[in-house]
Amino acid sequence: MDTVERQGSLVDGVSERVAGFLDRRDMLIAADRYFYLQAIAGPTNNRVRTADGRDLVMLASYSYLGLIGHPRIDEAAKAAIDEYGTGAGGVRLLTGTMDLHERLEERIARFTGREDACVYSSGYVTNVAIITGLTGPGDLILMDKLDHASIVDGALLSGAKWKTYRHNDMDHLERLLADASGRYGTVLVVADSVFSMDGDVMDLPRTSELCRKHGARLMVDEAHSVGSLGATGHGIEEHFDMPGSIDFKMGTLSKSIPSVGGYLAANRDIVDYQRHMSRPFIFSAALPPAQTAAALAAFDVIEDEPWRVRDLHRITETYAAGLKNQGWDTMDSTTCVVPVLVGDEAMTMDLTRMLFDRGVFVCPIVHPAVPRGMDRLRTCLMATHTDEDIALVLDAFEESGKALGLI
Repeated sequence: MDTVERQGSLVDGVSERVAGFLDRRDMLIAADRYFYLQAIAGPTNNRVRTADGRDLVMLASYSYLGLIGHPRIDEAAKAAIDEYGTGAGGVRLLTGTMDLHERLEERIARFTGREDACVYSSGYVTNVAIITGLTGPGDLILMDKLDHASIVDGALLSGAKWKTYRHNDMDHLERLLADASGRYGTVLVVADSVFSMDGDVMDLPRTSELCRKHGARLMVDEAHSVGSLGATGHGIEEHFDMPGSIDFKMGTLSKSIPSVGGYLAANRDIVDYQRHMSRPFIFSAALPPAQTAAALAAFDVIEDEPWRVRDLHRITETYAAGLKNQGWDTMDSTTCVVPVLVGDEAMTMDLTRMLFDRGVFVCPIVHPAVPRGMDRLRTCLMATHTDEDIALVLDAFEESGKALGLI
């Protein structure tokens, strides 16, 4: 069906947009350049088996510590099903709270060094819940230009005024904070700890200093820093040796923690307010027992097996240095999220295909996820990657890059 026929078959106001997407999708599929929604058979670790039976080095997973399939975590999830069943049976505020939820929240509070924590059904929902719960008309939200989409959506839904500051540009942030003085009820600064497309780290020391100077509150999204930043994986405050410098710590339970959900960690009064006032907490079903127990066990494993964080840091250094020696641009990444900048969408797709053919599972990131001309591969390291894995990946990048004239 061509574009005209598609547009004629769609009667709502998004017909042209839908038709344009379908044409682009079909073009990628026809060219064998569609790399999304690829099914994996079995657990995701340093190596994965695709649904069509191929064995690949996984270079796109958020499981930074390689905890998916960990026997202690799996056993905790199975035991929770035996004891509690498969669902919580309601929302947390009414019938859905189990002692498992309370134990997980206590564990998160200890891990993050906060008085209390509350758990939500996804990381995306968590950011929306925190921002819409704590800000509204008459308030101001200041966001880093590269903050995650869930932060942007939370700001849009909050009813507060919002502005972005240039990425990690502390001079720009200070100007916005100075201009906001006395004009708003609450001024909330929100930043990713590790920026998920670029792999660089927020300037926590300067951001925290500016918030204190101008009376703003600081919220940090730790989705990609828990388990990956700091000597023991406790995140960005450990990384900068700045305990207690963040007002509202958001984290996910689906990256280094091999479960699903998200959390807010903060002082007790704020957390209790969110339990009673944030709509996503009130109107979303509670986390299932197995996922709650898995997350609870994972925090223990991270602290009991510190070698995982050390191995992640070592593997990341070896890999990033290898790419740079070949001539690849890894931008300003200093973390286990390592972008490989290509700058052209077609070439990015070609590089992805060549890497897949050489045994490497990677993900292309193109417009609109990133600006045009900033097309890249977003690669992610895991503590369980072996030296052999990294050697295979680097050889594949070198062969493919030279064949395409990229290096």
